Amino acid sequence: MNTIYIRTLKRAEHTVFGVENGQKRYYDPQFNKYVPYSSGQQVKRSLIDRLTSVINEVPAPTTFVFDVNSKGELGEGEVFANCNPMYPDQLFGGWMKAAKGGKERTIKRRSPLSISAMRGLHPLLSGIDRENASFDRSDRPNNEVIVRDKDGNQMTDEDVIALLEGKDRSLSRKWIPDQRRATGLFIQDIAIDLRRLFTVSLNTFEPEITPDTEKQLRENGWIESENIFGKCLVAPKEMQENLIPALANSIINWVITSNQSRTFSLMETLAISISDNANKIAGSIRAKLSEEEDKKAIPIIEEKMEGVYTFVTLPATGYVLTKSEKVDALEKAEEKLIELMQTFDYENQLA
Repeated sequence: MNTIYIRTLKRAEHTVFGVENGQKRYYDPQFNKYVPYSSGQQVKRSLIDRLTSVINEVPAPTTFVFDVNSKGELGEGEVFANCNPMYPDQLFGGWMKAAKGGKERTIKRRSPLSISAMRGLHPLLSGIDRENASFDRSDRPNNEVIVRDKDGNQMTDEDVIALLEGKDRSLSRKWIPDQRRATGLFIQDIAIDLRRLFTVSLNTFEPEITPDTEKQLRENGWIESENIFGKCLVAPKEMQENLIPALANSIINWVITSNQSRTFSLMETLAISISDNANKIAGSIRAKLSEEEDKKAIPIIEEKMEGVYTFVTLPATGYVLTKSEKVDALEKAEEKLIELMQTFDYENQLA
């Protein structure tokens, strides 16, 4: 087994995944609906945030480069990752460093975690509702109101009163129309490439690390080995043992961290499936069109499927017909994921 696939089923209720136009969405042409989603990048960020919290470490630093032009104006330059796998968020998240002008070799590492967007289990089982929100502070007597004229100058209170004469307009309320909210059942997939998980390539033609970083890794106990991608350095056993439980916890328990306070949703996990077969993982948590009713889909969790480990939580019974829900389902899923990652021989992949 070289790859572990994890499918997660979540329930979201009247919430937002991102603030772009109120809620990110895409159009499904078959069912003629807009479907809300959270991008894979946002899921990855949420997972890495969980990881650094679990291991209680500060993420790797990022370098921001700015250029000053001939007019003395500050312009945007490159953004460099740390490119050091000693930082767990770099090891699992990957990196890329491309210097401006092409004077230095590009350093890049593909993340061993392939992360999909979180999208609707089925277009008929998720959707977007709209609401008009308001920011109302009209009950407070100590508000400060500033009105500027067409030249940008602040108007006097007398001028403001004259301006409002004959108008029904409050200056202590803000109207926020047409806000989109996501509701429904959502799935998200992750693939873990075990061959890359704790290894860094030593390919000098497509380098993942600099010679200085390679020297530092060797001094910190990384050993040279080889996999199907060529020669590589493998993280020390102690580092593997410390990070595997933290990674499993993060994959099972990540949450969307940008969820806004006024649209908070637990986004509780209803079920998790784990397998080494991508086709089977797709069938383990799915939806089926109803034969009795048009434009209706039925969520399905295959609780006993050969080659797939499925874990169903208690909240799932409110949305899907199940028989194997358990109070400790997420803990059991985490244990199984740890077991599968620990059984892989990272040092002797070609043996």
